Amino acid sequence: MKVNVQTPNFAADVKLIHFIERKLNKLEQFYDKIVFADVFLKVQKTSEKQNKIVEILLSVPGDDLIVKKEARTFELGTDECIHSLERQLKKRKHKQRAYL
Repeated sequence: MKVNVQTPNFAADVKLIHFIERKLNKLEQFYDKIVFADVFLKVQKTSEKQNKIVEILLSVPGDDLIVKKEARTFELGTDECIHSLERQLKKRKHKQRAYL
């Protein structure tokens, strides 16, 4: 799967990008038809601690899955997004099996 990480207004750490890629690649065990993933990392200019936004667009045949989470760190936001995508992919695979 091709992963594209975009970080407007700041430079992401290489470790963070590898962390995100590793997490996204694990999604392929739930659904093997993932084409690519676009990841957007944004920092909100607020005084709140939950100012990191992680948005993941997962391209799969027939549809795109989009998940957006706010968290204290990009790692936590990524984890939350991955859990959400995991559920959606399992549900999608289950529905496809029902039609076969």
